[in-house]
Amino acid sequence: MPDPLWDADTLVARYDEVRAHTETLAAPLSPEDQTVQSMPDVSPTKWHRAHVTWFFETFVLADHEPSFKPYQDQYWFLFNSYYEGVGPRYARAERGFITRPGAHDVGLYRADVDARMRELVTTLDSGSLEKLGATIELGFHHEQQHQELLLMDIKHVLSVNPLQPAYAGSPLTPSDPDPLGWVDVEGGLVEVGHRGGGFSFDNELPLHQQWLEPYRLADRLVTNGEWLEFMADRGYERHELWLSDGWGRVRAEGWRAPFYWTEVDGVWFEHTLSGTRPVDPGLPVSHVSHYEADAYATWAGKRLPTEGEWEHAVVADGQAEAASVGGNLADTETFHPRAAGPPTGHLRQVYGDCWEWTSSAYLAYPGYHPPAGAIGEYNGKFMSGQMVLRGGCALTPPGHARATYRNFFPPGSRWALSGVRLADGGVRP
Repeated sequence: MPDPLWDADTLVARYDEVRAHTETLAAPLSPEDQTVQSMPDVSPTKWHRAHVTWFFETFVLADHEPSFKPYQDQYWFLFNSYYEGVGPRYARAERGFITRPGAHDVGLYRADVDARMRELVTTLDSGSLEKLGATIELGFHHEQQHQELLLMDIKHVLSVNPLQPAYAGSPLTPSDPDPLGWVDVEGGLVEVGHRGGGFSFDNELPLHQQWLEPYRLADRLVTNGEWLEFMADRGYERHELWLSDGWGRVRAEGWRAPFYWTEVDGVWFEHTLSGTRPVDPGLPVSHVSHYEADAYATWAGKRLPTEGEWEHAVVADGQAEAASVGGNLADTETFHPRAAGPPTGHLRQVYGDCWEWTSSAYLAYPGYHPPAGAIGEYNGKFMSGQMVLRGGCALTPPGHARATYRNFFPPGSRWALSGVRLADGGVRP
């Protein structure tokens, strides 16, 4: 639900803030950088910039702007992502073929829609503003999702360039892994899901009960150093550690290390947004798939937490409010996960650093109903063949992380900034 404190001035200010941040993220990139699509999962930067603009034009202006007329008729086709109810769309895997409109023209599109959005919001009466506020706020969080994706995608684009260009940021001083501890959680009949009092996506609802046996969670994420031990113990060569589909991917794609790792003369290097550098053993391992996370957990004699266990542990540990807890979110100094720091007796790295794989399939909560209309396609229709991740990462915008947030990717995905937190006890999935 929208924040009840929204008024026209506050809504416009927030709109301008979110929209400006997208342009700030795109600013270091050339028009050529913004056009490249380096694999089907990646979208060009200018496509992200245009698509989030299309969202406001389609779901706000089209239904509420007097004498509405699209900025450009074909943009509705080019920049629709997956909304079948809106009309046909350009093939996702071919977005890199679109050389026109260019990055500059996309900027003109953004400016036009921004001006029209400001005018609309400031002329609505209070009743209309209240009704429309939820859709506009959804647009804010939708754009924040694409801000994160913009960085994940350009990371891959730059990684395939033999010049190894950096996007931005500076590397940290190398560190040693911090000690790993455990946090015991009592379990029992617990509540899972969004509890109200702020924004949530529809897939975080409804609040419901789950039974959890007593369990414990590792107090930090798995590190590069620990992953190197897994590799040294032939982790990528031992079929008994892997789920069948995961082992098939290992064999078919030649996996032998995390996604952005490369071995040169016996030394492992990692590509990051701030450049390519030797693997730092103290930092969280990142860009590993669910298959890899599960294999590592099996090798370590542990397991991955369920999403209910993850959420309940965070709440029980007093870290339900992301805004007060803080974390390594949208780290614009390094654009990369950081070391956990000394043990605290509590869970570390809850929000930020890496999205954390769980053992939970992405399915509807009991009693879930998608919203009516095309907006209902936002989450519900993807509840098949995906796994849930929790927490956020170093590319997640502040204000976009919460304990109930359900991110999801296919189990073989490696380009997302994903990592591993171990679990033990309880009931193994």
